[in-house]
Amino acid sequence: MKFSIQPVLENEKHQLIPLQQGDFESLYKVASDPEVWSQHPNKDRYRREVFRTFFEGAMESGGAFKIIEKSTGEILGSTRYYDYDKQNNSIFIGYTFYGRKSWGKGINPQIKKLMLDYIFQFVEVVHFHIGKENYRSQIALERLGGQKIAEQDVAYFGEPTRTNFVYEIKKENWL
Repeated sequence: MKFSIQPVLENEKHQLIPLQQGDFESLYKVASDPEVWSQHPNKDRYRREVFRTFFEGAMESGGAFKIIEKSTGEILGSTRYYDYDKQNNSIFIGYTFYGRKSWGKGINPQIKKLMLDYIFQFVEVVHFHIGKENYRSQIALERLGGQKIAEQDVAYFGEPTRTNFVYEIKKENWL
């Protein structure tokens, strides 16, 4: 089935808008806080040159978004769809980050719901890579119903390989 991994998605409060080259500076403003990356596998993404590589990977993925707060137009962070597997009818969601002012406000579950509701129209399984030390994201995904199914070394675009847990949510369990 043909579908887009970079549609515009929105709810009452937030929009996911396809990431564009011109978004680098405004997204880097959010990403330049070292605390944002403290539990992520690659903790130095707050550095401009490291974030530039992350951003290039986002652009090459063809599935990256900026997360916008509709009432202010402010960029809150970024997320993406990636690694669509037609044979296994699955896709990954990940590379998600938010600025600290968005933490603890229930934004991530709302964004994941938007993404899952959309993508489950086209796939049966969604996977997530989560760094083995990223406890905040592990808890958040388990609250959404994600099940840890594997441990995997992941080579991020232009970055060193890191150990991640693989979580999954199946369409039958989501709907």
